[in-house]
Amino acid sequence: MTKTPAAIAAALALSIAVGSAAQAQAAKKPMEKCYGVSLAGKNDCKAGAGTSCAGTSKIAYQGDAWKLVKAGTCTSIKTPKGNGSLSAKS
Repeated sequence: MTKTPAAIAAALALSIAVGSAAQAQAAKKPMEKCYGVSLAGKNDCKAGAGTSCAGTSKIAYQGDAWKLVKAGTCTSIKTPKGNGSLSAKS
């Protein structure tokens, strides 16, 4: 069976469109800030006084540093210091 260039191009265009739609859907998933679950230097933002933003936490599971997680999962994330929290802890 021979494939024409048009058929190959159509198949390629369809696969690109499907991949783009999947990425767009994944980007729209609701997320929430979850405090106390990031490793040192792996926080998304806000790591307490004296720090600026992403990647600035000095301590793993720092209570005032957050990471974006899928909405509804934060408080079920277990760490050596307890569970994730929807609010900052000192």
